[in-house]
Amino acid sequence: MGLARRRGVSRLVGGAGLLALIGLAAADLASSQRTLAQPAEPPQTLPLEARWCLESERCILLEVAEEPQEQALGLQLRPPLPPLRGMWFPFPQPTPARFWMHRTTEPLDMLFVAGGKVVALEAAASPCPRLPCPSYGPGVPVDGVLELAGGQAAALGIRVGTAVRIEPFRAAHP
Repeated sequence: MGLARRRGVSRLVGGAGLLALIGLAAADLASSQRTLAQPAEPPQTLPLEARWCLESERCILLEVAEEPQEQALGLQLRPPLPPLRGMWFPFPQPTPARFWMHRTTEPLDMLFVAGGKVVALEAAASPCPRLPCPSYGPGVPVDGVLELAGGQAAALGIRVGTAVRIEPFRAAHP
């Protein structure tokens, strides 16, 4: 859903995920070369691995997109997220992230997180079925981005300054 620079490499990040610019061109080329007889790959669904509990004691269950390929796919082609569900895109170091909505099916709220709080919020960003797509981001390095169904941030009282503490689920066995 946007452009991020890390170690001199440009990346696109967001609902459409995290793609190297050359990867975007390759993905578009591969997509255009698919025949109608070939089924499209199913959208990615990651396991619920973390949660974010708000001061209201309501918790949002999160899929965690840590790997570059997971971030590249993000929430592309997914059905709408149910209430209290989302995807967390953590970065290993603060990154100036830009997100876009390419190939997402429903509006998303994008919460840009730094220093344990929401530093920017893009509410109900509209899906973008074809390139070029607008990108969103605060223009400052962030630790990660949370994506929720459009309207969930307002419904839950989340705004710039809201504290964010992502808690990973503990493994059942060591």
